[in-house]
Amino acid sequence: MYVKKTSSPRTVTLADGSILTIADLPPSTTRWVARRKEIVINAVTYGLISRDEALRRYDLTDEEFDAWLTAVRQHGPRALKVTSLQRFRQPQIEN
Repeated sequence: MYVKKTSSPRTVTLADGSILTIADLPPSTTRWVARRKEIVINAVTYGLISRDEALRRYDLTDEEFDAWLTAVRQHGPRALKVTSLQRFRQPQIEN
């Protein structure tokens, strides 16, 4: 087995102490569930892959990726669940 030589790291350690590797990334043709979205967000955040590579690999738009990132930053990974869209992504009403 040959491993493609890259300038980016092959593994990163997340804040909770777990290790994320290139092998942990979901396939490019995947059904999006909250856990897979979280893996892609963590891979980009911790420098395992670049944002541009994630957008290209998973055919995501900037808006879609930004929505995932904002949801995680504001409400945590549970906000990535489709069933939580109404609860976590309601527009903020300013008084």
